Amino acid sequence: MTNLLVANRGEIARRIVRTAHAMGMRTVAVYSDADAGALHVREAGMACALGGDASADSYLRIDKLIAAARASGADAVHPGYGFLSENAAFAEAVLAAGLTWVGPPPAAIRQLGSKAAAKQLAQAQGVPCLPGYQGDDQSDQRFEAEASRIGYPLMVKAVAGGGGRGMRLVLSAEALVAALHSARSEAASAFGSEELLIEKALLNPRHVEVQVFADSHGRCIHLGERDCSVQRRHQKLIEETPSPAVDAALRARMCAAAVALAQAAGYVGAGTVEFLVEGADFFLMEMNTRLQVEHPVTEAVTGLDLVEWQLRIAQGEALPLAQDDVVFTGHAIEVRLCAEDEDFRPHAGTVQRFREPGGVRFEHALFDGLVVPPHYDSMLGKLVVHAATRAEAVDSLIAALECTEVLGLPTNRAFLAACLTHPVFRAGDALIPFLAEHGAALRTGLQKAQEEALVPLGLAALFPGAGTDLPCPFPKPLRFRHRGQVLDLRVREAGRGRLEVEIGGQVSLAAMAAGSDDAAMVRIGGTQRRVAAVRLQDAVGQASLRWHVQADGVDLFLEDASFEAAALGAAAASRELRAAFNGKVIAVHAVPGQAVRRGDTLLVIESMKLEHAVNAQHDAVLAAVLVEPGQQAAPGQVLLRFEA
Repeated sequence: MTNLLVANRGEIARRIVRTAHAMGMRTVAVYSDADAGALHVREAGMACALGGDASADSYLRIDKLIAAARASGADAVHPGYGFLSENAAFAEAVLAAGLTWVGPPPAAIRQLGSKAAAKQLAQAQGVPCLPGYQGDDQSDQRFEAEASRIGYPLMVKAVAGGGGRGMRLVLSAEALVAALHSARSEAASAFGSEELLIEKALLNPRHVEVQVFADSHGRCIHLGERDCSVQRRHQKLIEETPSPAVDAALRARMCAAAVALAQAAGYVGAGTVEFLVEGADFFLMEMNTRLQVEHPVTEAVTGLDLVEWQLRIAQGEALPLAQDDVVFTGHAIEVRLCAEDEDFRPHAGTVQRFREPGGVRFEHALFDGLVVPPHYDSMLGKLVVHAATRAEAVDSLIAALECTEVLGLPTNRAFLAACLTHPVFRAGDALIPFLAEHGAALRTGLQKAQEEALVPLGLAALFPGAGTDLPCPFPKPLRFRHRGQVLDLRVREAGRGRLEVEIGGQVSLAAMAAGSDDAAMVRIGGTQRRVAAVRLQDAVGQASLRWHVQADGVDLFLEDASFEAAALGAAAASRELRAAFNGKVIAVHAVPGQAVRRGDTLLVIESMKLEHAVNAQHDAVLAAVLVEPGQQAAPGQVLLRFEA
């Protein structure tokens, strides 16, 4: 193996290229039209265009990937994760082309990729599984009968699924049929298969997984467990190792079960066996036949390079270590930085400013000017810390998030820091329902922090640097719009970077100074903040009156409404419906003159493969529709106006 094609994009493609280069291999990147300027394209030794923007036209095209391998002279293919990484047909096509497949045998992928087949294999090996049904009879009537036997609550799952798609929690018999129909539709769209299974649901479990590695000589070991319980939409946000709830006895039983399952399947390479854990009991969820997003935390505590292991094992080498030779040190935590808001809605857009923190591992593909396209997953990167204790790791990761700057589109940076700060997480007690139970309070706390920081951050945006040296006798009226609310204030430049700020008859003195790296330093009432701000662009790429501002754990968007008539104020905001995120308008369900009621769906916007209904916030009569199907909408753009 001398020339490796990486059949993926973004941070995982960069990660694989880095290790391949360190091993003396040449590398080939592939890219869609949307990724022509991506970092993984620049860093590989060679790059091949796949064409198209959507995954279905590029990274999911087996024929194009095999053609790229042949054209580039590649002799091996690494699939990364996502896309075709768990597709047995792709593995077979790679092998049929005479190339080395960096992954498990196609037969193992096919058997373990089916939740039903994996469960049957696990039961034969004595691996604990939840009661369920995964038969050929897929009728609603059969599922109703089996559900009655299993008992509620239960989980509906897509047999070919992953990433939370095709999963529905069903609490009662009355909700089962609707959940089956919804899961079938989503599974067919995501995986090309409507086949479902049902199993008993645990309402308060942990999600704990075991990293396994096997070679082609019959040896298989584990590299410990990872706790991935903090999730949204059944997708992980925070991962750590070791699990704060797994003791030595439970670890030994769970890891032994994972190794037994892998060996029974004839597994080779890196794999992850996922379990639900409740107390001292654990139950198989599934096995992922690929490298995981969260593999860096395992690398941190073991000091190993798992991609290097993958490449060596694919060449026929034996495992570098025996089980007793694996040494675990300290605690590691990873968070997934995503282009999404605190309501977990994904956003596309342009990264106008990027600054990464020092002292931590940050796997990403970010740079100033990067256009985050709407065609792929919302994850931008992963921050990873390793420390002697869990408490030290948590503190270091919070500090790293507060020093990370990604301006131009919403991210979950502040939300992640709030999760890490929460006392339930700090105590190691976060279970899978953590965000369902505490998400609303976390969002409320973030919004309160934004409101408290609105004035200093707004001043930093509109008065960058030190301001004027000469004082001005006349105050300047300013109006900040934030989350639909308008704040009126008057600001007089007092010279030498000083501002007199009047709000509601109260006057405060603000000191402005230029900070390092194009940031601003703002001091009000004895509190000083380092503030980074960018002026956002509108839907056609022109400078708007909206700003994205960050300071420590605060991340907010505001609009300079100073040029609007004062009489408009909040009333104007209530007569407008603005886009909350970047996306394409795919449907308009309202016309001017129409009377709408609160909750009515007026528009549908698509962003990052998800459709979002835009609903009326109050009863009103529609005055104007300012967008049409097929049009791209930018955050803050006025979509609809209502009559007064």
